[in-house]
Amino acid sequence: MTDHANSETLIEVKDLKMYFPVTKGIVLRRKIGDVKAVDGLTFSIRKGETLGLVGESGCGKSTTGRALIQLYKPTTGEVIFHGTDLTKLPAEQMRQMRRKVQMIFQDPYASLNPRMTVGDIIAEPIMVHNLRKGKEAVRERVQELLKLVGLNPYFINRYPHEFSGGQRQRIGIARALAVEPEFVVCDEPVSALDVSIQAQILNLLEDLQNQLGLTYLFIAHGLAAVKHISDRVAVMYLGKIVEIAAGSQLYHAPTHPYTQALLSAVPIPDPALERTRARIILTGDVPSPLNPPSGLPLPHSVPNCYRALQARRTRTQRHRRRSHGIVPPLQRGNRLDGCRQKITARCATRCSPWEHRVFCAQDRRHPATHRRGHEKIETIGKDDIIRVLEG
Repeated sequence: MTDHANSETLIEVKDLKMYFPVTKGIVLRRKIGDVKAVDGLTFSIRKGETLGLVGESGCGKSTTGRALIQLYKPTTGEVIFHGTDLTKLPAEQMRQMRRKVQMIFQDPYASLNPRMTVGDIIAEPIMVHNLRKGKEAVRERVQELLKLVGLNPYFINRYPHEFSGGQRQRIGIARALAVEPEFVVCDEPVSALDVSIQAQILNLLEDLQNQLGLTYLFIAHGLAAVKHISDRVAVMYLGKIVEIAAGSQLYHAPTHPYTQALLSAVPIPDPALERTRARIILTGDVPSPLNPPSGLPLPHSVPNCYRALQARRTRTQRHRRRSHGIVPPLQRGNRLDGCRQKITARCATRCSPWEHRVFCAQDRRHPATHRRGHEKIETIGKDDIIRVLEG
């Protein structure tokens, strides 16, 4: 992998949101909510770089890729490519821009028309954009592309069902390269292939990147494949990017609890190390994108936040011995609401306003100096946790 730190930014995404409306009724349909498939993504990809995008099924990876190249029209946000916001382009200008941005789809068979020959499939974008004139020139270009992706040029008259899965994926790659793009979204291009074919496709993508100067957004489930091909890796959870870092840094020192859990699920080929290492298991179900929890997106990280709060409280020693004795340690409640942990604690006489809001619960024995009207159980939210951790 090459260092692209000094390269220019090719594509920049700002607060990208992709909501799918949920309606109710047959005759009189009305909107009752939104499925927040992508919820406020902001990142950039430098020229010649490969950004890996990982996460579990349903977290919004493929939707992000489709929204970037405008196969889905984003709800809000900006996708800036070479200084142009793709979300605001009219249809004709966007059609011309598609020469620069292409996509390799996940299912190599479903993305190919079974009634068209391989030659017609690859030649179609060439003819649409008038990149070659004359049937013979188009045919020569198709054969050149087949040879580029490692297929026999004489396969030009065969149909997709006559090829294996790996060969069909190579045909999909050849079709994407037919218009000479700069940016390619690889939507899980190896997930439907066996391990040996996966390695061939990954090596092919790397070779094509070096030859043609391509920039990739590589979407995948397999962390090993992402580590092999990516310069940087972004981790998605419930429509949000929870961590993004250089590949070596993220794999050796992950900071977010969800990233740590993902990496702990990757098997180690050494049996001795595999038996001794700790496995992080996330319990419970993934929240619904129709009604995502408030606060931090991952409820499983709440215990870490709680421990950080408790350590901070002990370190600052703001709650001291007062008239009603030593303040007892925080007691965790019985319920998790998203990433909000309900906590009860007695109040000290002289706590700061923020400490009072976070730690204090209404109690009849409260000193008169405290304002009345507080709830029995206070809620610690995202802003409070960040404020404590940054301390």
